[in-house]
Amino acid sequence: MLGQGNEIAASEALNAYPGGLQIGGGINGDNAAGWLEKGASHVIVTSWVFSNGQLNWERLTQIVTKIGKEKLVLDLSCRKRGNDYFVVTDRWQKFTDMRVTAETLSALAKHCAEFLVHAVDVEGLCRGVDLEMVELLAKHSPIPATYAGGAASMEDLRVVTNASEGRVHLTIGSALDIFGGSGVRYADAVAFNRSLVS
Repeated sequence: MLGQGNEIAASEALNAYPGGLQIGGGINGDNAAGWLEKGASHVIVTSWVFSNGQLNWERLTQIVTKIGKEKLVLDLSCRKRGNDYFVVTDRWQKFTDMRVTAETLSALAKHCAEFLVHAVDVEGLCRGVDLEMVELLAKHSPIPATYAGGAASMEDLRVVTNASEGRVHLTIGSALDIFGGSGVRYADAVAFNRSLVS
């Protein structure tokens, strides 16, 4: 949910497509189960499981206990600092001490069903994806991973699919025609993805 006041629209979307949508933004241990009851397939959590720049294992355990790891997507959106990617929280403004590494992905995969990773440094720019991050996820994520950030064209969709050997999914935002973009037609993206499973 993009900010306060969008709960009604989110509820309507979930009601229109029960079990077909994930929901994120403001999800915590108190409201996660409620959104699943309203029809979300998964809840996406990021900032709530971090406090003072560190992963709060107590909160992570709490939400997994309440809803089960199979319904939880951990958002590990990150920014690059030096040669490493660090998870950022609070609308991507605050660095945590968590580096996105093979070890991190392996440890956290035991507590969720999927990772969502925005490459914040290229997010919204429509200038191409961060292939280094895509390759890191493809090589080291033991569970499904969705990458977001910088996608501008159908070529980016092909590049991510090929570079990850189909192991990493791509989210296209600003470039998509249904969001007002001109780089990617929704119908073309759907056709491409259907061709992978046909």
